[in-house]
Amino acid sequence: MRKGLLTFAAVGLLATGSMAACGDDSGGSEAGADKTPKIGVILPDSKSSARWEGADRKFLEEAFKAAGVQYDIQNAQGDKTAFQTIADQMITNGVTALMIVNLDSGTGKAVLDKAKSQGVATIDYDRLTLGGSAEYYVSFDNEAVGKLQGEGLVKCLTDKAAKNPSIAYLNGSPTDNNATLFKNGYDSVLKPKFDSKEYTKVADDSVPDWDNAQAATIFEQQLTKAGGKIDGVLAANDGLGNAAISILKKNKLNGKVPVTGQDATPEGLQNILAGDQCMTVYKAIREEAKAASDLAIALAKGERKETGQTVKDPEGGRDVASVLLTPKAIYKENVKDVIADGFVTKDEICTGTFAKLCTDAGIS
Repeated sequence: MRKGLLTFAAVGLLATGSMAACGDDSGGSEAGADKTPKIGVILPDSKSSARWEGADRKFLEEAFKAAGVQYDIQNAQGDKTAFQTIADQMITNGVTALMIVNLDSGTGKAVLDKAKSQGVATIDYDRLTLGGSAEYYVSFDNEAVGKLQGEGLVKCLTDKAAKNPSIAYLNGSPTDNNATLFKNGYDSVLKPKFDSKEYTKVADDSVPDWDNAQAATIFEQQLTKAGGKIDGVLAANDGLGNAAISILKKNKLNGKVPVTGQDATPEGLQNILAGDQCMTVYKAIREEAKAASDLAIALAKGERKETGQTVKDPEGGRDVASVLLTPKAIYKENVKDVIADGFVTKDEICTGTFAKLCTDAGIS
């Protein structure tokens, strides 16, 4: 990773912490002690964000191959029934550790509890399953992600010298705990401005399942209801941001209305270079996958690692051993950092009309 791009003290603790084949009352920590280590991973979909298939799968596969462990990575494609069926098959096929990105906490809890009952160790990856039983949680500091989005929107509105701007929220899925944490983060920045009447919130809607098509419909309704006056859009990820931009383009407002994002997707970065998107939040998925795969490999072998961090599950009331990574705000001037980190390539971003924009942004 590029020096200074990521704070990752927790993984240092994880890597140097004690590791022993010992058990606890979680029911899964000795799961792989006398079985062939095998790891199952269930990704949520490929529709809500390009990251799941474009980054997470790739980086997890690299880690498992390097460690020489058996693995099975599948994608539930947004289908809760398929999610549970995949989990059942993986347990039947002998996985000794199971890592999931839940579609919602109810489905995730059912899968985690069944795995625990079968002696399979578990990890919540990226999303915490509320009320669940995962032994570890690996993600980013998601309130910090939201705070960066709120600060980014303020910066871009300030740069445009906006006076009493009208703000619309396009929040993530109401069934995703991360969406709640993101909103907590950006509310911490924007609510004081709403309370002081410096800004006006004109819309605040969640997008079911992070569905980009629904996001476009919702934003078009927001824009119509606001009489065409929306001066800033807090979109919870790049997909939702691009949905809003598509409607702004339709109304010849793109580039005039700052839009936030998250995930530093190729599309999001191109939108930033074009001036249609204000900023995104870069989360170094390679490091998240590395932290999670290190834990999964240990658990699959019946071992445990110390992380030095915990997160309180507000529904289950328990402290979950965790690794939380630090996100980074990306604007036009530092899009090049994401490319330098190897998360995306210049060839992915600097195509066609974006070639000159890349050159102008110092991407060489």
